[in-house]
Amino acid sequence: MKEICYDNYYWQNDLVRLRAMQPEDWDNHFTDLYDSIARRRLQYEIELPPTIVAEKENTEKFSNFDPASGRLMFVIETLDGISVGSFNMNSIDEKNGTFSIGMQIGSEYRSKGYGTAAMRILLRYAFFERRLNKYYGSVIEDNIASATMLKKLGCVQEGIRRQQIYTDGRYCDEILFGLTKEDFTKNKKDK
Repeated sequence: MKEICYDNYYWQNDLVRLRAMQPEDWDNHFTDLYDSIARRRLQYEIELPPTIVAEKENTEKFSNFDPASGRLMFVIETLDGISVGSFNMNSIDEKNGTFSIGMQIGSEYRSKGYGTAAMRILLRYAFFERRLNKYYGSVIEDNIASATMLKKLGCVQEGIRRQQIYTDGRYCDEILFGLTKEDFTKNKKDK
């Protein structure tokens, strides 16, 4: 295959590139499923042990950007092509202009700015290409890294659902965040 020139590629910035999930990406996602602490923060529960068959099917299902799936799945990679995590835009409500995003960064790549950089790309796409108006998300109370990233992006803490999530033998608060297109645009100008 001819070498790809990414000079004018929409889906990248100075730190990361987003690309479509490919069937061969199943193994990266599969190994991420063994990071129970991260999975608990993402899914708010302990998942049953993963199977290779299920993960291959899941990766195949989301590798073609099928609108019927209700989500857009991406792989986050460095500009050198190293996969650092996976990422999806979900709960897209075209009528009300809202959406959410889910992300998992591999443990060795966390706290290096990859998640924040990837979020900026997908927020730009949602707000300026899809005409969506508001991102909404939530984090469990002890997920300090994700809360910090959302605040860095300009998200506003909109509330707390007290003792909303039962995990690891206790009830935890769920912290709600939101970011409007207007706030995102203003935050970009302030930088």
